Amino acid sequence: MTIDQMILLTGIGLVAGFMSGLFGIGGGAVRIPLLNLVGIPLLSAFAINMFVIPIAQSTGAYAHRRNIDYHLAFYVVIGGTIGSVTGAMFAGLITTLVLAMIFVGITILAVSGIYLDRIAPKFYRTLTPRLRNLVLGAFILNLLTGLRGGSGGSLFPPFLKAMHLDIHKAIATSIFVTIFTGCAGMIVYWSRGDIPWTPGLFVLAGSLAGVAAGSRVSLKTKPFLLEAGLSVLIVILSLITLYKAI
Repeated sequence: MTIDQMILLTGIGLVAGFMSGLFGIGGGAVRIPLLNLVGIPLLSAFAINMFVIPIAQSTGAYAHRRNIDYHLAFYVVIGGTIGSVTGAMFAGLITTLVLAMIFVGITILAVSGIYLDRIAPKFYRTLTPRLRNLVLGAFILNLLTGLRGGSGGSLFPPFLKAMHLDIHKAIATSIFVTIFTGCAGMIVYWSRGDIPWTPGLFVLAGSLAGVAAGSRVSLKTKPFLLEAGLSVLIVILSLITLYKAI
């Protein structure tokens, strides 16, 4: 591996990690396309992403620890872990185009969830963070994102916001949850021998630094800016996913 490749992989980790710490996403929606773009096979990019997430997100969870809702997180971890493992096991079996179209639809719903208290206040009040809602919602989100090598992180903050958490708590809880959902997916890829360790370590190094920096910025950013930024980011990422699939 050349020095240029090492710098490039570290830079990819840095960018994805910063987004993770800032918005509470897993980072796979940024990390996977960039890794694939620089020549990493898609399945290997999935595996690197799952290897990086649990370790890098632990740094973010520590930074955001005061905002984590551990009670809700417990139930989201249950549903999300089952969904993540199921998605990882069947990754690659659904065509990229179909999966991209599904993901765009879920993204539209996710953005609506961020502003649901303003768009449809009556419906928002009917949603409650009950056991069934948390487990089932996390399972569906992680199943869909697990099929494309993700941990569900890009959709967790909007989901938790719809479950009546403020945006800072939603971001913090999402980061905490993705430690476990990412770890579950990583075990599947590790057991199959899919993880290319050398590039993975360079991506991890950049991600650790990025998550730490992004988390510091997130904690100082006003809620409405985080909501707007998260909305724009996940819409752009979903459209890029769709574009690459066509």
